[in-house]
Amino acid sequence: MRLRLPEERPTEPPTGYKIAHPALSQDGSRAAFLGVSLGAALPYGVLDEARCAYGRRHRSPSRLCDCGFHCLHERSEAYALTCVAEHRGALLLEVSVLGRYIRFERGSRYARQRVRTATAGPCRCGRRASGLADAGWGRPGWRVVEPVCAVCAGPRATVSFADFATRGGEGLKVLAAPGPDIGAPTPGRTVPELVAEAALLQARLDWFQSELARLGDKEG
Repeated sequence: MRLRLPEERPTEPPTGYKIAHPALSQDGSRAAFLGVSLGAALPYGVLDEARCAYGRRHRSPSRLCDCGFHCLHERSEAYALTCVAEHRGALLLEVSVLGRYIRFERGSRYARQRVRTATAGPCRCGRRASGLADAGWGRPGWRVVEPVCAVCAGPRATVSFADFATRGGEGLKVLAAPGPDIGAPTPGRTVPELVAEAALLQARLDWFQSELARLGDKEG
């Protein structure tokens, strides 16, 4: 006798977590995401339906294939994936699992999803990100962007989190993970301490300039 897994009929869509690289269409009008594993070649929208990455015509998810959207049950497990070097620029997504799904111990594989919230980690310098800038790579018709602070963005065109959410549509929210603000004093230092240190540096500079002038007079 063939055993069948029990069917679940939740009253509301299950919540899952995953990471993905944010991307903008070539003309900049649309926002999407690129996965970090099997579906990395197929950008998906905020509300989208899974397609078989192998080009087969069956519906996803199929028990005889590993296609379909994937997510983890625990937010912390998904966020830990951003520590991997090639995933540093990925966003943490909170998604609603829609349609048919197959539940596993650590996550689910499913047919449709809605990305509710995308959280951008800190800039590569460690500061809190203030927007998304060109990451220097992409897919045909799509440019991948990554979280950056205002300092590291430099001359690169930057898209704000609100603009990216608008281009994604479907009620998407894009947030920045907590981190040190740009220009924040070094932890443990107060403004008076910094002012005093600046005055000391200026005094040292004045002394250095006077010594140079004195040596110049002697040589003359």
